[in-house]
Amino acid sequence: MIHRLRQEQFLPISLDQAWEFFATPKNLNEVTPEDVVFEITSELPDKMYEGLMITYRIKPMLNIPLHWVTEITHIQEKEFFVDEQRQGPYHIWHHEHHFKEVEGGVLMTDLLHYDIGKSVFGWIAGKLFVHKKVKDIFAYRHKALENYFKA
Repeated sequence: MIHRLRQEQFLPISLDQAWEFFATPKNLNEVTPEDVVFEITSELPDKMYEGLMITYRIKPMLNIPLHWVTEITHIQEKEFFVDEQRQGPYHIWHHEHHFKEVEGGVLMTDLLHYDIGKSVFGWIAGKLFVHKKVKDIFAYRHKALENYFKA
């Protein structure tokens, strides 16, 4: 079953500043909770590009290490980009990052579609902790960005 998360956030910065921050893959660490051990294991360019593969070692729950690979599949500069999981804990992970210039700043919208898998284990894991963990990570990200880009 596909789960959907939508989160909007106003950032009191210019579109150029927003794009510069989010188009730099290493900045992902700035908005990831400390309890989600998150290590980028691939070489990163200064700017992302379509087809960029990023490898990570993550420990999202119970300190169990997982290998995760995402690909930047679509980019429309200063409008949106999409990352999709190619290998990792999810059956499907499709994350769209949208940016829109508005009065006084930028409206950033995250659209996430994910599926844990159809197995009984996937369903149980989702009910017990995955769905809550995804929501918690995005809530943390919202607060971290609010603090990072204080007006």
